[in-house]
Amino acid sequence: MAKVHYLNPISPKGTALWTEDYEKTEDLSLADVVMVRSAKMHDLTLPESLLAVARAGAGVNNIPLQKCAEQGIVVFNTPGANANGVVEMSICGMLLACRDVVGGINWVQSIKEDGDIAAKVEKGKSKFAGYEIRGKRLGVIGLGAIGGPLANAARKLGMEVYGCDPYISIDAAWHLDSHIVRVKTREEIYENCDIISLHVPLLEDTKGMINEEAIAKMRDGVVLLNFARDLLVDDDALEKGLASGKIRRYVTDFPNDKTASMVGVIAIPHLGASTEESEDNCAKMAVKQVMNYLENGNIVNSVNYPNCDMGICTKAGRITILHKNIPNTLSQFTTVLAGAGINISDMLNRSRGEYAYTMFDLDHPVPPSALQQIAQIPGVLRIRIIR
Repeated sequence: MAKVHYLNPISPKGTALWTEDYEKTEDLSLADVVMVRSAKMHDLTLPESLLAVARAGAGVNNIPLQKCAEQGIVVFNTPGANANGVVEMSICGMLLACRDVVGGINWVQSIKEDGDIAAKVEKGKSKFAGYEIRGKRLGVIGLGAIGGPLANAARKLGMEVYGCDPYISIDAAWHLDSHIVRVKTREEIYENCDIISLHVPLLEDTKGMINEEAIAKMRDGVVLLNFARDLLVDDDALEKGLASGKIRRYVTDFPNDKTASMVGVIAIPHLGASTEESEDNCAKMAVKQVMNYLENGNIVNSVNYPNCDMGICTKAGRITILHKNIPNTLSQFTTVLAGAGINISDMLNRSRGEYAYTMFDLDHPVPPSALQQIAQIPGVLRIRIIR
């Protein structure tokens, strides 16, 4: 019986998928699985029993990935499960910024007690006039699960779309509208686009990517959308850009103490994926991935170990090994199995940075002595008997 601990409420649409082989525990120290959304895990003591952490969402900044990897804990996320909600909010952000809808709404609220509102509205509405997005150039930086569909949707709205993503997957590229202009550098986006939308992860290369140098290359009056991560934008550079008029509006789903009080900022309280559908989809995907890992040993959508999928085991035995990515480790595994007289029917080995994962389907179950030998090989972090 696998014990599941919840650090945040998880949609019942997902938790309903657990079978009778899983039960909820309030005690983290007994957990085999942790389900989490936004709770911070960096200061938690993770028990030896913990096999998997599932983030019902995409971002994993709240999870200690290295610490988990070292303990042989696979961390999953749910890329794409909340994509449609963020795409819709990005389109909403474009419209709010280009039409000054927020300014108009706030103005109406400020005069609602004055009387004769209809006349005042007709007289004063011109100061909130904006422009239409049809025919404008949208630059999308990052063409993955959110950026790609956003680019396609913008094309259908009559926009000219530029996209930049040097790491785009083949599948994502196939799904892009053929009229989207693919560029190789962010600078081409900065120089050519009226509206720029960020959809990249927070990495060393992307942290503070929207800085003074980048803003200087942008068109005057550019609209900047950030529904990805707060730290992609340098706040000091942003403030200068807004004050000078270089940036017309900055729409962010990640307000902080500084941006929330800046003139020209539309600060949304992290609502991009806050839809019933997104929360349901993320929960369902997270639960399915955990069950597949615990029951079959398959890793799909891990953020600290490589993806490996051998389907359902039809052989006499299957073992999986989480280990360091050290040369000659695989040959040591096969030597131990051969020495125990066990034939390897099928195997899969993948690496990701300094960590690796190996799956063996075997014609015979593995004796405890062979498992002990494998456990003693340098770099082995966890062995599991799936069958």
